[in-house]
Amino acid sequence: MTFETVSTSKAHGGTLGVYRHQSTATGTGMTFSVFLPPQAEAPGAKLPVLFYLSGLTCTHANVTDKGEYRRICAELGLIFVAPDTSPRGEGVADDPAGAYDFGLGAGFYVNATEEPFAAHYRMWDYIAHELPALMEDHFPIDPARMGITGHSMGGHGALTLGLTFPETFKSLSAFAPIVAPGQVPWGHKALGGYLGQDPAAWRANDAVALIEDGKRPAGDVLVDQGGADSFLVEQLRPELLEAACKTAGIDLTLRLQPGYDHSYNFISTFMEDHIRWHAQRL
Repeated sequence: MTFETVSTSKAHGGTLGVYRHQSTATGTGMTFSVFLPPQAEAPGAKLPVLFYLSGLTCTHANVTDKGEYRRICAELGLIFVAPDTSPRGEGVADDPAGAYDFGLGAGFYVNATEEPFAAHYRMWDYIAHELPALMEDHFPIDPARMGITGHSMGGHGALTLGLTFPETFKSLSAFAPIVAPGQVPWGHKALGGYLGQDPAAWRANDAVALIEDGKRPAGDVLVDQGGADSFLVEQLRPELLEAACKTAGIDLTLRLQPGYDHSYNFISTFMEDHIRWHAQRL
């Protein structure tokens, strides 16, 4: 298996496809979805692309099914890409306890250094390098106009990748991101398990720490956070990102949305805002 089309269907004049390929980064098969707006059919088209990173327990299918992004992407001529959250398949290590916040579905977009995860859990390389190159090879993207966003664990991934590779990801946003995994229980478990117990090794995968250490995004940043999110106080801590951005002079728009929780009802409500944000900057 190198690259195969799993399925395609028509939507809003464009095409929603699911694809699978053998990843050199993870050493496993990886599945992702792509929405091509109708503008992609024009001869010689090269369109901007938005990568969306999903959260804990998710696959590519969650946002594909629930994100409500296709209409606005079709209107604006934006390609939307949704990868999986971790490697999967025979021989891929999982949490022995089967917890939802570590192992399969919980890759945290890092390159693991600890056994038995180091062999396959290399989502950092997959998102930063392999998937953009694959998109350029197989789809009509403009590699100079790529943005990144994500939800929760995926918001963490979007922020860390956007801060580290501003030359690759020219626009950046997030929904309810884990902004400082080095300071919250989810992050302590995941980063400790994948990267070892020395907190200094976590800083390259912690948005607040990256900002403290001098990393900057390509431009301004948009974050939406539900005010009724049950993870807000203990796990997400958006005030830490706000303080770090203020100190660093990063232009952050942080919107606390009253009454909204952590679900795709929240994400789909503000998805159009985020896609318009990225389209304006790409």
